[in-house]
Amino acid sequence: MTKLVSFPDKLYDSIKDRWYKLKSYNRTDTDGGGDATLDMGSRSSLHTGLQMSEDEHWEMNYHEAAIYLEEGLNNEKFDSHPSSPEELPAYLRVHNPWYHGLDLLASLVLILLAFTEDPAVPAFELPVWAHGTIELLALSVIGIELHLKLKWIGWGTIFKHKRTMLKGITLLIMVLEAVVVLCRQSSHFRVTRALRPIFLVDTRHCGGVRRFIRQILQSLPPIIDMLGLLMFFVATYSLLGYYLFTEHVDNGHFQTISDSFVSMFVLLTTANFPDVMMPSYAKSKWYALFFILYIITVLYVLMNLMLAVVYETFTRIERDKCRALLLHRRGAARRAFRLLVSRRAPRAVRLRHFAGLLRHYAPHYGGLDVYLMFKQLSRSGGGGLSRAEFANVYEVFALRWAAQAARAPWYSASPLEPLGRAAAVAVRWRYFEHLVYAIIIGNGVSMILRVFEAAGDLQDSARLLCASWDTWLFLILFLLEAALRIMASGLSAYLESGWNVFDLSVTLLALLGAVMLTIAPKLFIVVMFRPLRLMRLYKLKKRYRDVFGTLVLLSPLMSSAGCVMLVMYYFFAIIGMELFAGYDLRNCCINTTVEDFYKYSENSSTPLGYYYLNNFENILTSGVSLFELTVVNNWFILMNAYATVAGQFSRIYFMVFYLFTMVVLTIVVASVLEAFRFRIQYKRSTTKRDEEKLLHEEVHTSWEEAQRLGASGDLAEELRAHLPPGMQVTFIGTRPRTKEVLQRRMYQADIQKWLAEEDDSEDAPPSTTVTSSEDPLSPPIIQQPDSENNHQIRTGYQL
Repeated sequence: MTKLVSFPDKLYDSIKDRWYKLKSYNRTDTDGGGDATLDMGSRSSLHTGLQMSEDEHWEMNYHEAAIYLEEGLNNEKFDSHPSSPEELPAYLRVHNPWYHGLDLLASLVLILLAFTEDPAVPAFELPVWAHGTIELLALSVIGIELHLKLKWIGWGTIFKHKRTMLKGITLLIMVLEAVVVLCRQSSHFRVTRALRPIFLVDTRHCGGVRRFIRQILQSLPPIIDMLGLLMFFVATYSLLGYYLFTEHVDNGHFQTISDSFVSMFVLLTTANFPDVMMPSYAKSKWYALFFILYIITVLYVLMNLMLAVVYETFTRIERDKCRALLLHRRGAARRAFRLLVSRRAPRAVRLRHFAGLLRHYAPHYGGLDVYLMFKQLSRSGGGGLSRAEFANVYEVFALRWAAQAARAPWYSASPLEPLGRAAAVAVRWRYFEHLVYAIIIGNGVSMILRVFEAAGDLQDSARLLCASWDTWLFLILFLLEAALRIMASGLSAYLESGWNVFDLSVTLLALLGAVMLTIAPKLFIVVMFRPLRLMRLYKLKKRYRDVFGTLVLLSPLMSSAGCVMLVMYYFFAIIGMELFAGYDLRNCCINTTVEDFYKYSENSSTPLGYYYLNNFENILTSGVSLFELTVVNNWFILMNAYATVAGQFSRIYFMVFYLFTMVVLTIVVASVLEAFRFRIQYKRSTTKRDEEKLLHEEVHTSWEEAQRLGASGDLAEELRAHLPPGMQVTFIGTRPRTKEVLQRRMYQADIQKWLAEEDDSEDAPPSTTVTSSEDPLSPPIIQQPDSENNHQIRTGYQL
């Protein structure tokens, strides 16, 4: 959910003018004028030293409380929170969504410059002055953001922010190198270009990528331990292989210790098996035991053991991450709570102040949404939100409210009611789903018959498969099915189902493909659209439903993992281009084991001779070469070629890349296993009724209750339209089915334990809701705290 922390321009300008006016008169009244008349429990640190009215004080409190909630939502550290009016402008500019987009654009431009710089992709090559100037402009945008950030966090705090410090150092190096390139009008050895993804990963839009990288770093200790054990066995078998096979002249894989180690390292990936074994196997069949035992030890035992260790670590990290995020948001809510309570009600947040908070935190919410969220949080019914109730504020932000009367069929009391009722009867027919699946099966049978039907050429074959009369027939039937479902439930309810979205999408794509194939008979790529509708059949089996459900839960994580893989590819592609771009691999490896793969002739060539295309001449070919290395099939052929032309130490590059990809892919596999296990356990422990309760909330209220809770002004006017006097209205709140929501269900007992531990660590009694016997709105007996013992969390707080 994207939110914008807004701030009234007039109020901000007024505060800024008063700040500078106060400074010019050297006023030092940090408590502000008229404090004795203010009904406030805590002061915002953003109005320190300013004289303002009570309403302006509250606006500042609302704004800072909204900032705290934003920091909790985005998992930002509180030590970078703005603590004075002078820091606020820089903070607001950096946290502006438009600036986030500009920062993302500048970071993407820096990465895309690799297409234009030497060695460039021919179609995108730019002169040095052009790409150098673009680089400096993009770095300037990032530098301005970093400068504004330092204005409020300060130079002393930057050492606690390792990511910001790394970004600053990288930015300085990049600027110096860009200036050198512009001055020399030629590129030099710039391996530091591989660090450009740091700027992209640091943007607001790549929070999931940062979390995945953090999980990789947290998983590294057990991985390094297992890699150490793995390398020990590789080295041991390399030494044994050298002494066993070095005298076998026809086996060139073990002539030296280094050759033996490289061969056994490649054998770890099975890319050179059984080629590495066959010369010695020809001399004695017993030599096969050496290779068999090695593969069983390192591949089937140690590699799987590494996966088990990583899976256990990843599962623990997932739980710890859930705990850390929960407690961080709870801490943000507590900080916001202190700014929203008044002296009259120091233990509760009233509706007026809750509405003021959401006016800054989520201005897109209407008054009814604000009131219903307040009512949902107020379990005690005492007229205000206690600290424990307010701590659940993040849970209600995802709810979408609708009156229970509005849950009637969409076509009620409309001219389309007869058609809607007829469609609803058809969809609820007990054999409707069976009929739909029968049509899908018929579509599949039709495609099979078309595939085996004789056709004159490829164009006729493609037209028969995806643009013949039976194609149009089944497309019409599928569109009719979608129309019936939409008429029965309404478009919005229809699109809430992922399967409905999939069915409609593939049907429209197949329709588009049939039209395009009729217009352009050689557009063969569209033949893939018609078979996609058959995937609906997989919904029939529970195992497949679990798999697809896991994919939905994994989609955010998989997108983050994909971005991490692209960042890693970019990093190694830049290094590969700097190291190997100048080498031509055609006929490069004469009298070596990979000679046949690089034989090249302009008159004739063999399938093996095309391996010279796997090179690092630009960013695109480098990416393809790295993907081939990731697949590890014959990856040693490329490594041996560059070892021949560039030296034996070039093998380090390829081996390190394999280890990096192995670590990342192992963590990806562990995340898939954890998500699948989580979903299966959730399904076993949660019934459909439990899930309905989890995803839906009911609120019963009336106009009289809204008045009792303090609804007034514009809020009261808006509520009057939805709450008729003298009548109780029921509203249903629906939250999306995300993994975070499901985790609250699965970790319910753990969450209670974590919250109790946090209360104990604060040396405070556990937070409980305010009962009716303790009215949170009753004026308390105020005892002035001792100034020497008045602990403050930040400058400006009075607790």
